[in-house]
Amino acid sequence: MTTQEIYQLAINEGIKHDLRGEDYVRKSLLKAKQKYEEMNEKEKASFDLESLTNPYSDSRVLNTDGKKEIKKILAGIDMDGTELLYADKRGDIDLVIAHHPEGEALADVSTVMHSQAQVLAQHGVPINIAESVIQPRISEVSRGVSPINHQRSVDMARILGLEFMCLHTPADNMSAQFVIKAIEEKGEELETVAEMMDFLKTIPEYAAAEKLKSGPKIFAGAPERSLGKVVVTEFTGGTSGSKDIYEKMAQYGIGTVIGMHMSEEHRKEAEKYHINVIIAGHMSSDSLGMNLMLDEIEKQGIEVVPISGLIRVKRF
Repeated sequence: MTTQEIYQLAINEGIKHDLRGEDYVRKSLLKAKQKYEEMNEKEKASFDLESLTNPYSDSRVLNTDGKKEIKKILAGIDMDGTELLYADKRGDIDLVIAHHPEGEALADVSTVMHSQAQVLAQHGVPINIAESVIQPRISEVSRGVSPINHQRSVDMARILGLEFMCLHTPADNMSAQFVIKAIEEKGEELETVAEMMDFLKTIPEYAAAEKLKSGPKIFAGAPERSLGKVVVTEFTGGTSGSKDIYEKMAQYGIGTVIGMHMSEEHRKEAEKYHINVIIAGHMSSDSLGMNLMLDEIEKQGIEVVPISGLIRVKRF
């Protein structure tokens, strides 16, 4: 497979596992195409053509010659200059895959946050309220990433002649779907926060993280608290959403949030509205999603070398 073929496989997996449903995502792509066709030539000149086939602005091929046959990949959570130099020194790495966005994918990471509103709507929060609450946070994230040196790692890959891509939301979608389905299969067996914690630790990535002192933690609530309605809403969608959403969650019957990570400001708001918060872990949750994605890639006969916080677990 070439870098572009691996990339297309990843985007297809991301769409397949999107929490909004594949039909919703395909319809959104169709709308984007129709909007593009209605633009004038000046508007088309600056339009991101990649968005017509890839709904995830935080996932991109960052450097490629388009022809190289990929046999071995160096994959990790954060792939910067150090990892790229290591890949170059090894001499047998055909492609470097980062999870977290780099280059233009980092510059436009806020765009994928719109998906958070649709996911919340599926859990009972009216879409107009969810969109209204999330919009200021999207603007905040956009401003926050604006001054970052987005192209730093991309330039390094280009100079070293390394194939380079990042896969963020597609892998996060797979992680979220995996956890949701695992919880659904347990059904009524999980009644308390403690029982949910114990269950999460049976997932290999979280079990490994527990040994590394970074396993699942209770950020709000207590072990003996009842779970109530559980939602996995903070695994995908670019980055953390609005701290103001917890009031709305409480109003619409959500009792427990399971996420990857959470700021202290967000935690205080969740606690204020009596919502339990279980943080499964950032690197471990990212590893879960990347592992599921890398399994699909390895099935194509490609070897994966893990690095940079990736807890590699194979499921095939």
